[in-house]
Amino acid sequence: MSAFSVVDIIVAKRDNVPLSDEQIAWVLDAYVSGEVADEQMSALLMAIVFRGLSAAELARWTDQMIASGETLDLQGLSRPSVDKHSTGGVGDKISLILAPLVAACGASVPQLSGRGLGHTGGTLDKLESIPGWRATLSNEEIRTQLESVGAVICAAGDGLAPADRKLYALRDVTGTVESIPLISASIMSKKIAEGTSALVLDVKVGRGAFMKQLDQARELAQTMVDLGEGHGVKTLAQLTAMDTPLGVAVGNGLEVTESVDVLRGGGPSDIRELTLALARSMVSLVGIDVDPETKLDDGSAYETYCAMIRAQGGDPEALMPVAQMRQVITANDYGVVNSLDAMSVGLTAWRLGAGRARKEDPVSAAAGVRVLVREGEEVEKGQPLFELHADDDAHLARGLETIKDAITWGSEPFAPRPLLLELVGAR
Repeated sequence: MSAFSVVDIIVAKRDNVPLSDEQIAWVLDAYVSGEVADEQMSALLMAIVFRGLSAAELARWTDQMIASGETLDLQGLSRPSVDKHSTGGVGDKISLILAPLVAACGASVPQLSGRGLGHTGGTLDKLESIPGWRATLSNEEIRTQLESVGAVICAAGDGLAPADRKLYALRDVTGTVESIPLISASIMSKKIAEGTSALVLDVKVGRGAFMKQLDQARELAQTMVDLGEGHGVKTLAQLTAMDTPLGVAVGNGLEVTESVDVLRGGGPSDIRELTLALARSMVSLVGIDVDPETKLDDGSAYETYCAMIRAQGGDPEALMPVAQMRQVITANDYGVVNSLDAMSVGLTAWRLGAGRARKEDPVSAAAGVRVLVREGEEVEKGQPLFELHADDDAHLARGLETIKDAITWGSEPFAPRPLLLELVGAR
């Protein structure tokens, strides 16, 4: 006989009655075990979307998601551990640069990452463009690599917060993704279970982000910071603009190439700016008195990147796959780029083959977009705007349809809003 009735719990949340610690623990355990059905959990999730979770409810919900599986033990490492999480963006290849950079400063960086779905790319998909590189490591391999190299980017194990994995799949198909408490619990349960002692969150806001408005992004950031701090993880959030794509490259192999350019001292200025801002926050949280810019400029970060890739079976000097089809889109007339929509560019890369509609879909390592202009820029007739990469004519045709919506035109040059918007710390 069950200790609780799932219907009573659904009705309580529907009527805005706070759930007890025992109710939350029972319903999540019962869902993972199969005692609570998908349709019942869907009803509870929808009630949470409308009614929310109090701070106490959210803390308990997150605790129970962590307790649903194993945690990664990072105690005893010779370096302090610190990680970063991004809420997703177009052209966001920051992790590929940031993990080895912060490791070169003296930290351990356990980047447990995921795959892309829809218009945002996945870190693992990008790195799998590198011949031989493998995403799946055992917990012991993760610890060994953190000790020897200082950085690891790999897939989160199935045993880490399994309640989140099951809930995430359900939320995706029931219209219950858009809830700050549920988003916060999903992200933070995995990061806390990862065992890191400090965490910097890159919370995107703008046209190409999940959070379109600054106040929404600020609320999400503060909620996650509070959860992290409440669980003993030093946590800080950086709000960053995601109106336009980050950098030039959008697509798996293309983004690896651009990341290597930055690690070698070049690359787009916005990628460098955001990487250094996040790196400085990360080393500060764990008390390392090193300016990451020095490690980027002296080649240390690139050397650490090469060691990280080799440790996971990859060849850091291998050439990236090249698309069979390329097409340059040029301007029809003079104008000023009034807006350059990150969402449209991300969808274009997806349709070209760089992304997936379902988690089991394959992705192309070579497909993607190179963005050749920026917001506020004056453009002459015939000037290149985008370069599209695809493996076949069919994918190229799909991308050409979407890229038409990416730019709106104006007549007066202007300075776009800053990339770095504000920092959100613990109250």
